[in-house]
Amino acid sequence: MNERIYTAGLVVIGDEILSGRTHDKNIAQVASWLQVQGIRLSEVRVVPDVMDRIVEAVNALREAYDYLFTTGGIGPTHDDITVDAVAEAMGVPVVIHPEAKAMLERYYASIGKELTEARLRMARVPEGAELIPNRMSGAPGIKLGNLHLMAGVPHITAGMLDALTGTLEGGAPLLSETVGCWTPESEVADILRQVEQAHPQCQIGSYPFFREGRVGANFVVRSTREEELQSCIDSLCDGLATAGFDFTPGGI
Repeated sequence: MNERIYTAGLVVIGDEILSGRTHDKNIAQVASWLQVQGIRLSEVRVVPDVMDRIVEAVNALREAYDYLFTTGGIGPTHDDITVDAVAEAMGVPVVIHPEAKAMLERYYASIGKELTEARLRMARVPEGAELIPNRMSGAPGIKLGNLHLMAGVPHITAGMLDALTGTLEGGAPLLSETVGCWTPESEVADILRQVEQAHPQCQIGSYPFFREGRVGANFVVRSTREEELQSCIDSLCDGLATAGFDFTPGGI
């Protein structure tokens, strides 16, 4: 198993996200998908449809992490400028990808519509790019080096991620187990700290909640090593039990 930790950044692009008009769902699904690939999402930036801001974010994150993903801004309208921004960041021109054009021609012919100049914009790519298949709407995603440009519409993004499954080099997938407890997290903070210190290959996250008039918390243990994960869970349960706290394996 590859012990190296692979990382990724994500740039979410769109004025509609920042205005609150559209609620982003891509961060969660990209993060979950990456985790299965053995890649950890390490940073997310949400930027407007402004060329300089996109270029700045793309350049910063593509150099900081093994992979960079973007969502949004690759459609047919005037404010879909992600391709132009990435091309500027990479120092290459924008070109019409012949395979992308052919995909769009077939798609729009199949639904009885014309490939207009606006729709042809979705065949534009930074020079040297490869395509990410899109079974939903014909307009492909784009891959250039460690960059992956994807749609902003969540179900289309999901299809593009599915097409990428198994194609990226990654490390060991991050495993997780949860223990729930009806107690304020402050009362078990020392237990959490001691257990995590005793298991350096694991991380423990504490997520408090208030339900049914009661305060509780779920403790999520994460590790790339199954044996270490189970050992940490066992130690956490033992610590909670010894201290007199009721707990629920699997979470509350």
